[in-house]
Amino acid sequence: MALYAIGDVQGCDAELAALLSTLKFSADRDSVWFVGDLVNRGPDSLKVLRRIRAMGDAATVTLGNHDLHLLAVAYGGARLRDDDTLDAVLGAPDRALLLEWLGSRSLLHEDPNLNVCMVHAGLAPQWDLPLARECAHELERALKRDPEKLFRRLYGDQPDRWDDVLEGEERLRFIANCLTRLRYLDAEGRLVLRAKGSPKKAQSKALIPWFEAPGARWRGSRIVFGHWSTLGFFNNADVTGLDTGCVWGDRLTALRLDVPDARPVQVACALPSQS
Repeated sequence: MALYAIGDVQGCDAELAALLSTLKFSADRDSVWFVGDLVNRGPDSLKVLRRIRAMGDAATVTLGNHDLHLLAVAYGGARLRDDDTLDAVLGAPDRALLLEWLGSRSLLHEDPNLNVCMVHAGLAPQWDLPLARECAHELERALKRDPEKLFRRLYGDQPDRWDDVLEGEERLRFIANCLTRLRYLDAEGRLVLRAKGSPKKAQSKALIPWFEAPGARWRGSRIVFGHWSTLGFFNNADVTGLDTGCVWGDRLTALRLDVPDARPVQVACALPSQS
């Protein structure tokens, strides 16, 4: 039995099928973690959702910002953007089943035996792992309890620093921004959500990748994440980044998690349509 993690699929179903075939993946035998952003920008979000849902318990998904955006549109909390490719999902005969399944996915997933934790984007430096776990559960409960209410006030860049006294919509917004949007912090540990480039081409030396924050309290468990296509495959003692820009014509990446020092397995991705 093998355990794999796969980077941001973003509607690239043909590439996902090719990668699973390369891995010789069997849902009867193996398990796979998806770091989020199953949907959007790519051509086949509906096929991706159907494929992964059909895997049953063999597939574990953490929600990404594009997955939340799909749910927000469906529940009236956001509008479709010009570059969204979600119409097929929203018009599908099994829309309700797929959205119910997607909305019940986690924001953080752990395997204590392997000492590995998965999120879509990142963790606040002020969080230890128990606090990160509880914050993720808070957002999951709010999403299941009243998604319409959640999405009405979820979006925005403030507050940008964690405080234990945060509550209500501000607390949930900060949690969502960390787990689904975070790439950079400033020197004071504040979220810098509009910065997207590679650390090698960072707009400012004051920007710190979230996983390099001095004194970050979450350290001690390996964090697997996606969301950062300009970072590419990244692996050090603390974190593993798996977003290798498939939707932009680069690669889709899998990494076996239950084998030490495993090498990534990748398939090439089709260039995005220019139409």
